[in-house]
Amino acid sequence: MSLADISEHIKELYDVSISNQTLSGIIDRITPEVKLWQNRALDSVYPIVWMDAIHFKVKGEDRRTESRAVYNILALNKEGKKELIGMYISESEGANFWLQVLTDLKSRGVEDILIACTDNLKGFSEAILSVFPATEIQKCVIHQVRGSIKYVASKDQKEFMRDLKLVYQAMNKEIAEDELLNLEEKWGKKYPIVIESWQRNWSELSAYFSYDPMIRKMIYRNGGRSILLS
Repeated sequence: MSLADISEHIKELYDVSISNQTLSGIIDRITPEVKLWQNRALDSVYPIVWMDAIHFKVKGEDRRTESRAVYNILALNKEGKKELIGMYISESEGANFWLQVLTDLKSRGVEDILIACTDNLKGFSEAILSVFPATEIQKCVIHQVRGSIKYVASKDQKEFMRDLKLVYQAMNKEIAEDELLNLEEKWGKKYPIVIESWQRNWSELSAYFSYDPMIRKMIYRNGGRSILLS
């Protein structure tokens, strides 16, 4: 965005006018602090890390509207506090860029991530394991549910969701797997793509069952917007 774009945006949001010269001075003062934050040393181990990207529409240098992906990495540190450990910007979301992000985290001192909570982006798990091979992957159940329901006819969605909740809200993994079999028996012929997706991703969708019920929701829920609002 140009200085004029920023000034216009501030005017729209706060009804405050700021000159380009003032904006330029502010940017010059905060840029070194931003760079220090981006390159600061990180802890060697994080128990849980949530990774997701949010997509925005922005104006490019030629004034055309373009898409940008902001990669967000929120971590739970060893003191039990959430910490935003990185934000990166790219034109789109992809496993190759995530690999660059993960490599940067390692170069800043991260040696191990115990649990990585991610969306269902193709190649994401492989990118994580190539940098942190001992990490346990937990794919976001909410992303999976949203991706599933769009393939279900509107007249079936309420009943299907009631049956699906018996899977991911089960008391333990054994019960969840029984309910997944029931889901396949009832809906498999009508919605084979949905059932096959749950079965194919089950090992990484069900990792949270290994943990205390009190922290399961914290592990299996993931999303860029929740990251920014945490």
